[in-house]
Amino acid sequence: MTPERFNKIKTVLARRQPDLTVLTDNIHKSHNIAAILRTCDAVGIHKIHAISPNGQIHRHHMVSGGSRRWINTALHNNASDAVTNLRKEGWQLIAAHPARTSLDYRAIDYTKKTAIILGSELEGLASQLIDEADKAVIIPMEGMVASLNVSVAAALILYEAQRQRSNAGLYRESRLPTKEYEMTLFEWAYPEIAERCRNHAIPYPSLNEDGSLAKNPLIKIKED
Repeated sequence: MTPERFNKIKTVLARRQPDLTVLTDNIHKSHNIAAILRTCDAVGIHKIHAISPNGQIHRHHMVSGGSRRWINTALHNNASDAVTNLRKEGWQLIAAHPARTSLDYRAIDYTKKTAIILGSELEGLASQLIDEADKAVIIPMEGMVASLNVSVAAALILYEAQRQRSNAGLYRESRLPTKEYEMTLFEWAYPEIAERCRNHAIPYPSLNEDGSLAKNPLIKIKED
């Protein structure tokens, strides 16, 4: 871990947005999931949510090169569980869904704690998600096609959210809880050591200013 690499990790982590996320509803195509994850990372999303019975999306489709490493994923078995959990946490639910009452996607205040709900390629959003959403948004279309690819739509909406949040100064300093920031910093800097610490129930060691380990936790494992 070089000091330059460590500073890059700290800079990116400090800009993570704990109150912006997406909820994907049974999006099956791996290239769409990959593109959505890349955009989430680019705009600073810290954790995404996904509806997928039995965790199938996690096992087979959450593949996106390096993007998966930088974004946490919360899985939900069904739409009801997802809505209940997000409501408990106080999220504003915004459904990307074409309807006569849908608003232009730029009309939403994304500086609020917001979850953007995205539907599958063939079936769109489950009716429960549409009904439970606080608002639905649409991307204006001037051509013959009726809609955009889900990953493209996600990018447009998320970059509008990024624009609003940047203007509001929400990227200026870290807003992650201190404990979560420190844990994530170690996991990003030393993923293999972090995994071994978790497997052996050993706390993560402190890091020096340059990103080096204050002590090597693996020595205890070897001794044992």
